[in-house]
Amino acid sequence: MELSDYLWAVVYDEFADLGQPEQMFRAGLRLTMAAVLGGLLGFERQAKGKAAGLRTHMLVTLGAALFVMVLDLDGAEHDAISRAIQGIAAGIGFLCAGTILKGDTISQIKGLTTSASLWFSTAIGIAVGLGREGTALLATVLALLILHAMPLLEREARRQPPDH
Repeated sequence: MELSDYLWAVVYDEFADLGQPEQMFRAGLRLTMAAVLGGLLGFERQAKGKAAGLRTHMLVTLGAALFVMVLDLDGAEHDAISRAIQGIAAGIGFLCAGTILKGDTISQIKGLTTSASLWFSTAIGIAVGLGREGTALLATVLALLILHAMPLLEREARRQPPDH
């Protein structure tokens, strides 16, 4: 076998998953769904002027999906996927911690909601990566409702005089 034939064989083996149309379509669908759902959460954060916005949330969700998806599509056992999820959940904590800023007092802590949305984006990505797109979509809708409705309710509660 000539060297060039050998090298092409190695390249072909490395990209063998491209030869499996069903698996590639499934992977493409999951990764796109993860990016879109992460983008929805990120758009909401960016529209409110938060540091972690559209691109950050999309990348977090996409990354989480990819970590578990490659294991799932390769037929990994539940314990291997569980270990990956544990690592993802621990790792995202470092990114989330970077979004939290503390001032001199407890009332000056900022970034907790953005941190929680990044953590939640990770869970969305994991769900999508495991083929649970419906669950991920429902969870994203609920998160958007929380991010939009709760501030309105909180403002309304502050306007109401005490019942004393």
